[in-house]
Amino acid sequence: MATIETIYLGELRTENEHLQSGNKVITDAPIDNRGKGEFFSPTDLLATALGSCIMTIMGITTRDNSIDIEGTKVNVTKIMASDPRRVAEVIVEFDFPKKNYSNEEKRIVESVAGTSPVPLSLHPDLKQTISFIW
Repeated sequence: MATIETIYLGELRTENEHLQSGNKVITDAPIDNRGKGEFFSPTDLLATALGSCIMTIMGITTRDNSIDIEGTKVNVTKIMASDPRRVAEVIVEFDFPKKNYSNEEKRIVESVAGTSPVPLSLHPDLKQTISFIW
């Protein structure tokens, strides 16, 4: 069974439905690639998936270890390359709330950053730069 159904709406825009939940995401081509840039681009979603997936595995790990990271923010920067046009680097910066984490808690959280499905699924030529602000 399919996971997502995508419909092309024209004007370089798609509507993507998560079939299990019915939630929808619209994408636009970015302005620098002849689009309107009014929604996430497909490459924005790729970068978002990287940050979100890492945050999710951190959430699982911290829940299992009674570490509170609620309120953590992640800033994701996508860097494009050309010839061929592609995502060359994704910079993922985690900003944790000021909760006086121990060195061991920090080690536990940081140790899982590259172990979730999205970072492990991306091509090794795509540079993943991950940093932590405690």
